Amino acid sequence: MASRVIMPKLTDSMEEGVVVKWRKAEGERVESGDVLAEIETDKAVMDLEAFASGTLLKVLVPEGTTVPSGTLIGVIGEPDEDIRDILTGAQPSVARPSAPRLAPSAVALPAEDTLASPRVRTLAREHGIDLKSVKGSGPGGRIVERDLEPFLAQKKEQPTVREVPLSQMRKAIVRMTTQSKAPVPHFYVTIDVDMAEGLRVVEGSKMAAAPSPISITHLLIAASARALKQHPGLNASFAGETIRIFSSIDIGIAVALEDGLIVPVLRDCGSKTLGQIVEAERILVARARKRELVPEEYTGATFLISNLGKFDVESFSAVILPPAATALAVGSVRETPVVRGGRVEVGHRMTLTLSCDHRVIDGAVAAQFLQTFKQALEHPRDL
Repeated sequence: MASRVIMPKLTDSMEEGVVVKWRKAEGERVESGDVLAEIETDKAVMDLEAFASGTLLKVLVPEGTTVPSGTLIGVIGEPDEDIRDILTGAQPSVARPSAPRLAPSAVALPAEDTLASPRVRTLAREHGIDLKSVKGSGPGGRIVERDLEPFLAQKKEQPTVREVPLSQMRKAIVRMTTQSKAPVPHFYVTIDVDMAEGLRVVEGSKMAAAPSPISITHLLIAASARALKQHPGLNASFAGETIRIFSSIDIGIAVALEDGLIVPVLRDCGSKTLGQIVEAERILVARARKRELVPEEYTGATFLISNLGKFDVESFSAVILPPAATALAVGSVRETPVVRGGRVEVGHRMTLTLSCDHRVIDGAVAAQFLQTFKQALEHPRDL
């Protein structure tokens, strides 16, 4: 019996995917577990594995094409099998008989699905020219550089405007932030933290030449876990008629990528030592930058940390990403005059702004949490 190959839906935020590359050709024999295609989701490029053995009878979606999750993209069956009923009934909402397996794959994304040389593709991208509107004069209709000359001349006469298509990751960010900022009633609480002792811990770790040195982000994660254990009402989510209090402290760390943002999630931070947090965060963030994360590694954070300190940002407000009810925005550590014992000295301060979902958290509770957090961060050797 023929089996459908569909565009998977890996997370609630994934509404569509791109067929980057077919690894099996139409008419080729495949076995269950073979990689059929490379799929770009909203967070990564994944290998789509076959969940049935047979022949790839039909490829329905060309490489480079974006289709909604649930769309039929191929059919596996026996060589002489009649699949007309499957093809006739192909709809974007087709349900899969069993979920295909996906494994991480860091690969380059394809250029436009148009017959053109790399030089022509580069020129087209730089000048905002849609190659689909260009008629090729080369062999077999191939677009060559001279075919772009009329378009380039026209661009010179007009103000230069370059339109960049949204990547799958950027589309996901648009959906998630719109769904968060609009319906979630945000409020913000800000506090300054003395980072003198924290900087000493970080510098001491570097001088010790540890394989995984401690960073300010590691101290933030550990301090957050400490404070959330004492104030579990912030490790929560709004759920309509109820508030969900999570037993596991799963902290998401915002990581900037070239075309967007991903939030890998460090699980069960409440039971981890600082050393365990350092090692786990290092591995997780490295895999995030290579786009090797699987969905369970970047979804379901119960608390979010966004640190823009390395960009010399003094303070900002972060957007809450459900299911979390909070997001901590971290600014740079700055030298500033402080008064101690009636004398002015040079101190090191860091501004933290906690974004809160007012449906779950009130101002006084948020302030108490920040007091506990501040105490933990100012005494990092106790973490």
